[in-house]
Amino acid sequence: MIGLVAATANGRRNATHLAEAWPDVRLYEGGPKEALRQAWMECDGIVAFLAVGAAVRLVAPLLVDKRSDPGVVCVDDAGRFAVALTGGHRETGGANTLAGRVADALGAEPIITTASDTLNVPALDSLGADLGFDIEEGSDLASVGAAMVSGERVNLVSDYRWPIGPLPENVGSTDEMAAPMILISDRTTNVPHPSVVYRPSSLIVGVGCSRGAECREILKFVRSSLSEAGLSEKSIAALASVDAKSDEAGLLEAALALNVPMRFHPAATLAEMGVPNPSEVVERAVGTPSVAEAAVVAEGADLIAEKRKSAMATVAVGRLPVRGRLFVVGLGPGDEALIPSLARDALARSELIVGLDQYVDRVRHLLRPGTQISTPPLGEEIKRAKLALDEARAGGSVALVSSGDAGVYAMASPALELAEDDVDVISIPGITASQASASLLGSPLGHDHASISLSDLLTPWAVIEARLEAAAAGDFVLTLYNPRSKGRDWQLGKAQEILLRHRPPETPVGVVREAYRPKQSVSITYLASMNPDDVDMLTTVIVGSSRTVVRAGRMVTPRGYEV
Repeated sequence: MIGLVAATANGRRNATHLAEAWPDVRLYEGGPKEALRQAWMECDGIVAFLAVGAAVRLVAPLLVDKRSDPGVVCVDDAGRFAVALTGGHRETGGANTLAGRVADALGAEPIITTASDTLNVPALDSLGADLGFDIEEGSDLASVGAAMVSGERVNLVSDYRWPIGPLPENVGSTDEMAAPMILISDRTTNVPHPSVVYRPSSLIVGVGCSRGAECREILKFVRSSLSEAGLSEKSIAALASVDAKSDEAGLLEAALALNVPMRFHPAATLAEMGVPNPSEVVERAVGTPSVAEAAVVAEGADLIAEKRKSAMATVAVGRLPVRGRLFVVGLGPGDEALIPSLARDALARSELIVGLDQYVDRVRHLLRPGTQISTPPLGEEIKRAKLALDEARAGGSVALVSSGDAGVYAMASPALELAEDDVDVISIPGITASQASASLLGSPLGHDHASISLSDLLTPWAVIEARLEAAAAGDFVLTLYNPRSKGRDWQLGKAQEILLRHRPPETPVGVVREAYRPKQSVSITYLASMNPDDVDMLTTVIVGSSRTVVRAGRMVTPRGYEV
């Protein structure tokens, strides 16, 4: 929950605006000192509409630990600035992100002074948080963070490649355990100082137990099994067992004590898993020859510690494979202001950007230090998709970028055709050429509409012609993509002929070239008078329906409301 604290009438007005606009927000009444103290005890973040000096004096006595204190954002009385005061990073309160949200909501300017944010490098206390990383106690975040932002060599040691995003060039992958160091591992080992140790959520612990086994015994045996295997308890992703044990109190309590989910599998499923140590005794008891080992395998993990037995339980341990990430990103039509926030976040989290050079050039300034770039040329769409997927399969984080929306005549389709269930594919929507052009023309897409590409490089012209006939007969507003190029100079004229058989010559047509780019041009003509020679591959053509009209120089397709 976000707490709002205000001292003046202006502050209360702005706070009320946030309270009405955001979910899970509470406006605290009363004097700022009492209100802030109450919010401190109850909220994850606080927005204080106070002068910075006043906020500092009120917050100072409340500070305990940056890992647990709420993040505080301070907003001036005029609502011009949103200052991240304390708890800047996500794992320490998230004030930097909160300042951005406040700024967006109030039209203010976010003020962020955290070194990692100002230098556009990842903050160590939030690195891998979205992957389930847990920071080992005793990690020296301050010293390693200072070394990273100052350009000093920092060693990155990891058992596997993880999609943590780009790191500065002074952070280098190595097997050398030398400080300053970042270690990503579920293995317990001695580390030099200063180091930051991340425990990934990578281990599945399979557990079988006798009826009535106590939580204390199960916990002790799980921990001793991990210790013997040289593995960290902090890396447990889940406990797993057979569904016959779903009411076993000791097992459920053990998962609760470890703060991990407890997952159960049907005996028939576990019986199908290949394991090294099946047992006929276990099969007679619960219907599967293996519980602990089979539960690990059923979770998709590789068995790394075979089952151990105590008087009341069995334990086996497996490691989950690392899943890389592929962001399929739409950058919108051209203007930087139209690049979605989700796209900006995905670019910042990607260590490799793949796309046509003209698209990558648009976002180079948004990339973090250490980001790699690959720009296979036009016509090598499959190569681009395969390159991006290969890097993601290797455990990397990759952004495959397109203009407009990546799912509309762009790279999402070939990437998803090639993708298997071994990577996480995250599609980021963008503003399409159709949407961008329509906004410049007025509201031609106000009623039912369709989009057709006139490129016959991948689709036979006979198919395109049939679709044009059907769309024209259905009286759809029609957006024509890829309308004309030097090598395809007759298709638009043919489309014009087809549409004129179904629509009157005075049907409005919008012609938009390079929407939201410096050389943008926008014109409205009519179906009979449209000149295909005025159109090229940088142009989008929108043909109105029988309902489309031109009002005050704007193209409008009425929805049917009475006006």
